[in-house]
Amino acid sequence: MLSYQHIYHAGNLADVHKHALLAVMLDYLTRKAKPLTYIETHAGRGLYDLAAPEAAKTGEALAGIGKLAGQFPEDHPYSRVLSGVSAHHGSTAYPGSPLVAALSLRDGDRMHLAELHPREVTALREVMKPFGAHIRQEDGAQMALAVTPPEPRRGLMLIDPSYEVKTDYTALPALIAKVHAKWNVGVIVLWYPILTSGAHVAMLAELERASYPKALRHEVRFPPAREGHGMVGSGMFILNTPFGTEDEADRLSAVFASLSA
Repeated sequence: MLSYQHIYHAGNLADVHKHALLAVMLDYLTRKAKPLTYIETHAGRGLYDLAAPEAAKTGEALAGIGKLAGQFPEDHPYSRVLSGVSAHHGSTAYPGSPLVAALSLRDGDRMHLAELHPREVTALREVMKPFGAHIRQEDGAQMALAVTPPEPRRGLMLIDPSYEVKTDYTALPALIAKVHAKWNVGVIVLWYPILTSGAHVAMLAELERASYPKALRHEVRFPPAREGHGMVGSGMFILNTPFGTEDEADRLSAVFASLSA
């Protein structure tokens, strides 16, 4: 959706949930010497300034990473990424998923990123220039099908749309089925919002019926960002879940539960 601007939401509670799990999964995958491929279907601009007027307007970062940063030890993969971003870009900088991945990968690993928005993809190209990522200004679903199975074949795909296009909820199960059929060893990760409207429920029911291998569904709940805001939680549906991800998911459940304690 070309109207969506993640700067208003960067560093919010959903980002903390998503990026902490992503960093842990990539940390495990990069322990093996074999190279891997990282694919992201809705990349955004890759780097956000939490002091920007857009971020200040919503206050979501302050209630997100601003509140939970201390819940991650210094040696946590997410903390290491955040420290690296602060060192290179300043204390108010926050990484999008592509930069979380780039700072978790090694020389010899490959990245494929898709982003449709002209301004966002321009910023993304600049941010990712040091990492040699393959960036396409095209529909993320088309890119996902075009690059799978990737080379190297080991790897992870993050599917993280804005869900402003309501048909995403019905289209994503079919996309995941197609990608998994082409790339059955890939770690496929879908982020989704938990909404008071229940728009996500049918999508998840369809994914659960598919009985994917080593599937993990993890959800955290939190108060709405503001009165009337419909997102009250964050979810991750993961196929071929890397070892150790469930332990981190359990830890995050306790961290997020403390918000309402």
